[in-house]
Amino acid sequence: MNDLLIIGGGPAGVAAGVYAARKFLKTDLVAEEIGGQSTVSEGIQNWVGTVNIPGTDLIKAFKEHLEAYKGDNLTLHEGKRVESLTKAQGGFEATLKDGSKLSARAVLIASGAARKRLSIPGADQFEHKGLTYCASCDGPLFGGMDVAVVGGGNAGFESALQLLAYCKSVTLIHKYAEFKADAITVRKALEHPNMRVLTTTEPVEVLGEKFVNGLVVKNSETGETTTLSVSGIFVEIGVLPNTGFAKDLVEIDAVGRVITDPRNQHTSVEGVWAAGDCTDELYHQNNIAAGDAVKALEDIYIWVKKQD
Repeated sequence: MNDLLIIGGGPAGVAAGVYAARKFLKTDLVAEEIGGQSTVSEGIQNWVGTVNIPGTDLIKAFKEHLEAYKGDNLTLHEGKRVESLTKAQGGFEATLKDGSKLSARAVLIASGAARKRLSIPGADQFEHKGLTYCASCDGPLFGGMDVAVVGGGNAGFESALQLLAYCKSVTLIHKYAEFKADAITVRKALEHPNMRVLTTTEPVEVLGEKFVNGLVVKNSETGETTTLSVSGIFVEIGVLPNTGFAKDLVEIDAVGRVITDPRNQHTSVEGVWAAGDCTDELYHQNNIAAGDAVKALEDIYIWVKKQD
């Protein structure tokens, strides 16, 4: 039985893997792929230590960092998926999709989340060509342009506030009459002269040629359709945490995120930690995911050594 099992290969999983290897913890790291959500971005401008890094280069850097330190301590199971995670004698056992099993005394869940996709004509065609799911990653590329944000929750309004710092105008589209975001966040956004909000409205088609040049929206009360002349569309309609394999083991919240102690990333189960977008962390970004994983690893190392 190894010391640690890390589930996930995004910023949290990779950071944890590097730290675990450097601390000489016998570790298995299981990941369907290395990278995380933002690796599809053409340019990531908020990864600390780099001014601008393409997603493909970030994947390469993650793999190189793991390879440099893994030695005999870390085994990478890339292209594998954990189907279930259960308690076992002396620790925990993960069953992979191919039927194989891995066991460890401690577990770090860093399985991330998948953003809910915009399912309308043109959305897939123009993804990364004006339509994006990450304002923090891609927003500065749209400086001086008219853009739209789809989503009326905290993520939607927070993205709008970021974009208002450099975009010509921001139009937020929300399908309900009432906002789900915090009142103070809504008020701050609405006070900006370049902010516009369309309620009871839904997007119905993304328009463009090589890149986005418009978004067709429909008012659900009147049935009227309108075409917005925008160069960018930022989708913030929620995420789906990748936590199904652990739902019967650790405590999760109403939307499927693992509940953690923010001091050390510990879950409701002794010996299990979690970090990154699969958790109830208030803010979800690459740097935060990596930091939370490092915090968890410091705690995991102490815990494992106490078991010896």
